[in-house]
Amino acid sequence: MNTDSQSLSARAIDTLLAKYSESHLNPVNEIIHFICVPVIVFTLLGLLWTIHPLVAVAAALASLLYYFSLSAPLAIGMLLMFGFMLALLYVLPPQWILPLSITVFVLAWIGQFIGHKIEGKKPSFFDDLRFLLIGPLFVLGFLYRRLSIAY
Repeated sequence: MNTDSQSLSARAIDTLLAKYSESHLNPVNEIIHFICVPVIVFTLLGLLWTIHPLVAVAAALASLLYYFSLSAPLAIGMLLMFGFMLALLYVLPPQWILPLSITVFVLAWIGQFIGHKIEGKKPSFFDDLRFLLIGPLFVLGFLYRRLSIAY
């Protein structure tokens, strides 16, 4: 089988994760991403929650539609993650959510850029904005591989 037919048979999720992985090979950058990416997702949901909780839920559902188009097992993992994060936002005192989300969002992005400085490569989303949605799947995919869960 030649390379062209191999790439045609590759699933979109495998192609996207492989491309994302190209700028996340340094172990320190990977650790930073494993921490910062879920934190960014949580704080982004928090920022949307401050507009209205249904805005945060709608964003999560819209993301899940995309995730299900790529991989049902990863989408289910994201559903659980979103559910946990939204439940946490629900129980947090409302006056904490905005300042906490802004502060931690900024700190997590600083961490991301430090990781890419260490890596020596620019973030993937500079080339393709879809990678903003692929980052959480990269983290979840790592966890799935460690637990031997197929995706």
